[in-house]
Amino acid sequence: MLHAVIMAGGSGTRFWPASRRLTPKQLLSFTGQRTMIQDTLARLGEMVPPQRCMVVTNASLAEIVRAQLPGSNVVGEPCKRDTAPCVGLAAAILMAGDPDAIMLVMPADHVISSDAQFQNAVTAGINLLQSDPTRIVTYGIKPTYPAESFGYIQRGEAIKSDVTNAFAVTRFREKPDHATAVEYCESGTFYWNSGIFLWRASLILDLLRTHEPEMAAHIDAIADAVGTESYEAVLANRFAKIVGKSIDYAVMERHKNVVVIEAPFRWDDVGSWQAISRLHDPDEHGNSVRGTHIGIDTKNSIVYGDDHHAIITIDIEDLIVVHTRNATLVAPKRSEERVREAVKILEARGLEEFL
Repeated sequence: MLHAVIMAGGSGTRFWPASRRLTPKQLLSFTGQRTMIQDTLARLGEMVPPQRCMVVTNASLAEIVRAQLPGSNVVGEPCKRDTAPCVGLAAAILMAGDPDAIMLVMPADHVISSDAQFQNAVTAGINLLQSDPTRIVTYGIKPTYPAESFGYIQRGEAIKSDVTNAFAVTRFREKPDHATAVEYCESGTFYWNSGIFLWRASLILDLLRTHEPEMAAHIDAIADAVGTESYEAVLANRFAKIVGKSIDYAVMERHKNVVVIEAPFRWDDVGSWQAISRLHDPDEHGNSVRGTHIGIDTKNSIVYGDDHHAIITIDIEDLIVVHTRNATLVAPKRSEERVREAVKILEARGLEEFL
């Protein structure tokens, strides 16, 4: 049976000051009425009802997530330990109720269209798993520019199956420098790593036991406690002892049977403020605006606020201007990665009310 596992533990610091500790970007709306995490589940339609959706998030966000996704199973991590422990914990809990569970693992903060194309891609992946249960399936995004902020997947030979655009994975590559990214794009054999995976829960647990035995031992101990009175205590104790590692390092780069499907859907990881320009058509001056804004000789800027506060900009170009209830950000678009520095400085100074 197909289960959706939504990874929602990120803090979204590059979207500060809109994204905060108790309202990270996956709990905000950037594209419409629904929040990003609501869109993540909704795009599956009837393939996965809420009761077969598991959301793994920070324990402090569990109640907020439950309110946004009623009927879903929300698991609160006692501490942050990267994606491999997150995936392992979800697999162990799913196996307790469904030993044949197939996991569709998705980040909570991507924008994907269309829903129908995404569902078709999931169905194609399930078909690949049914013909070979030792496979891991991932989805590659055809690069549109030499991105330095994404990991890459190199494809090999086409898979002989009814699924089109499915290839054996030759290798994974981490975020490259610009020259290497250009090389990857020009080769025609590299995809951006979408971070969306499909596998059998039993397989991913076996692979963690093989490649990360210490991590797997803690996860197995948590699994043994599922449904008992000691579960919460065991979860808190054992999960904290895990050394965090990404699922890419822990498993994906080590497994010999990984298949990449060239994604037929549009994808955006909404990684920073400049994504707003991709999600909303800029006006005639190249400005992407949310909220009440008056721009005088303002060009190619991102302005983000609300309808209750007027933002006036004069003689500016290529800026990011973000206004929230108690914090304001003004930065050149080229410096958007430095937003994280501001968050670290606020933390260092103990200015918790702004985080």
